[in-house]
Parts: sequence; structure tokens; C-alpha cells
Amino acid sequence: MKMTIEIDCTPVEARAFLGLPDVSALNDHLVKEMQDRMTANMAMLAPEELMKNWMAFGTGAQDQFRKLMTAAAGAAMTGMGGKSE
Repeated sequence: MKMTIEIDCTPVEARAFLGLPDVSALNDHLVKEMQDRMTANMAMLAPEELMKNWMAFGTGAQDQFRKLMTAAAGAAMTGMGGKSE
């Protein structure tokens, strides 16, 4: 014997019926916090902000970055069978 029971209710009604806590306020808070953090991080990725941060480190950081990129390019060329200088 096969029985099918169909219950038509909203998620809120189902949680209340099962005795689960209402976490909608917590969820709203977390979503708002994530939006705020994403907005702040997106502002840091703006080209003007990146250049401002790079310039704040001075030429030492720029030279280290250039050396890092040169080393990475050399390693890539060596891995592809090319010559490294």
C-alpha cells in the first residue's frame, strides 16, 4: 500500500510546525555584513586604490614585484623548454 501526503505551506510555517528556530533576523544580518565587506573589498580593487597602495610602499616594493614577475616569467619559459637568461 502506498500513501502520498501533500502539505502546502511556506518555509516559515514548516519551520514553526517542526519547532525550528526563526533565524531570519540572523540571516538578514549576515547578508548585510557580507554585502558591506564585498563593497569595501571592491573599492580596494579600483585601479586608483591599487596604485595608491603600491606607491605607498615605495620603490623597494616595486623592485621586489618586478623581480618576482621576472622570476615567474623565467620559470615559465624554462618549464616550456625555452632558455632562461
